[in-house]
Amino acid sequence: MKTVALKISNLKVRYGAIEAIKGIDLYANEGTIVALLGANGAGKSTTLRTISGLVEASSGTIEFFGKPIHKMDVEQIARLGIAQSPEGRQVFKDLTVEENLRVGAFTVKNRKQIKANFERVYGYFPVLQERKHQVASTLSGGEQQMLAIGRALMSSPRVLLLDEPSLGLAPLIVQSIMKIVKEISEEGTTIIIVEQNAAQTLKIADYAYVLEVGNLTMQGPASELIHDPKLIQAYLGSHKQG
Repeated sequence: MKTVALKISNLKVRYGAIEAIKGIDLYANEGTIVALLGANGAGKSTTLRTISGLVEASSGTIEFFGKPIHKMDVEQIARLGIAQSPEGRQVFKDLTVEENLRVGAFTVKNRKQIKANFERVYGYFPVLQERKHQVASTLSGGEQQMLAIGRALMSSPRVLLLDEPSLGLAPLIVQSIMKIVKEISEEGTTIIIVEQNAAQTLKIADYAYVLEVGNLTMQGPASELIHDPKLIQAYLGSHKQG
């Protein structure tokens, strides 16, 4: 039986009078990719930000390998082994590639582990090694996205949260990044990926949830949802990649 890496139960999140998340349940098994799909404003990013402690849950629970984390602060959650690659990349533009990656390793005290993490990231993204002394602002959008994912991996996460990794990128770059995301999961890291690009995401995901204005409206194995008529009409048929 697979170990549940992350379990969310009856999660509600409010922004003042607005209930952004309306009591959702979801889980991710260890070493799998779970996709969270939906339109803008559905509550996908809020869900990720609540898992990583950036947003406070108004009620419900979040468990990380059976340990409740919904009352912990951001740093405690990061030290446990949850890392987030945020929407819009948010790399440190004035720092070099190598300095950005080193920032990602702030929770890792073991030098050998940091060295191994550098090797792992450069293995996935060789272009980052080529550009390690370049300032991040000089990188292309795709390279900055690779850097954002690489920075999150530097903390040796057991659960990796990816927020819109395909946003604003050309289709070929998106395919390349999705392929690497799949490799990362195959090496044992659990991944929760928030995306509007449902077609590409369902190709690599194991399981998927669809959020609409804070409610879960669909869920199931990704291999089944990719053929679901309702999902195709809502997200796949009309989606323009890019």
